[in-house]
Amino acid sequence: MDLDGILQTIFNFENYGELLALVQNSIWAGAVLGLLGGLVGTFVMKRDLAFAVHGISELSFAGAAFALLIGADIILGSLVGSVAAAVLLGFMGVRARDKNSTIGVIMPFGLGLGILFLALYEGRAANKFGLLTGQIVSVDTVQLQTLAGTAVVVMAALVLIWRPLGFASVDPEMAEARGVPVRGLAIGFMVLLGITVALSIQIVGALLVLALLITPAAAALRVTTSPKLIVLLSVLFALTATVGGILLALGSRIPISPYVTTLSFLIYVVCRVIGRVRANRGLNGRVSRDQPARAVQV
Repeated sequence: MDLDGILQTIFNFENYGELLALVQNSIWAGAVLGLLGGLVGTFVMKRDLAFAVHGISELSFAGAAFALLIGADIILGSLVGSVAAAVLLGFMGVRARDKNSTIGVIMPFGLGLGILFLALYEGRAANKFGLLTGQIVSVDTVQLQTLAGTAVVVMAALVLIWRPLGFASVDPEMAEARGVPVRGLAIGFMVLLGITVALSIQIVGALLVLALLITPAAAALRVTTSPKLIVLLSVLFALTATVGGILLALGSRIPISPYVTTLSFLIYVVCRVIGRVRANRGLNGRVSRDQPARAVQV
């Protein structure tokens, strides 16, 4: 394939308006996941759980692959795998070393199970590929309502624990000394993270879910130290990457994930450059590792 053929495959906007009308539910689903991913991602970065997201996504992939194999609901299978991994990580690995070693054990196990289930599956190859890299699917009204309802529940729960979770994320020892249920909050947040990972896999796939839950928040931390602005920018960046990726992928034969991940990466690069320029000018453009953020009052 020559260069023109490659570009035609990547960017093809013929009959774009007609295609756009057919995937409105998918665009709304992407917007919901972008909003959810931006909110959850801020705490993922504060609690240094980027590696955990990858581990949870592997078991979520295994659960979705098993559901595909037996003809069950893929979303339900993905949720079961994610929540199981999240609860396991919440109870195990209190210290960073233990946590990382546990995740390192879970990741290959989940990926191996997922590959086994996909190898046994005799259906359409597109279904297998979609679990790994994401795809634009025809999301009906019922599926969109289920997705939105689940996302609302997760966001409502996150709002309820926002302040104590923020305090525990910044200074867990001090939070525990003041009576904050640090371990319970950790387990609760891991469950919310597991649900978010399972929902995100529908759009970007199991292998690239970090582009939705990690990169937007990491980019926001590069340009500001304001807690409120970090959240707002993280949500904005996640929405831009998710919805923008869907719109760009709509007219091509390529899965959605390269578009979402490329947009996320470009946003991060721009924010990193801005942060470096601000730092050179004496402005604190990102959170310093040596100076913890201001503690949240409970």
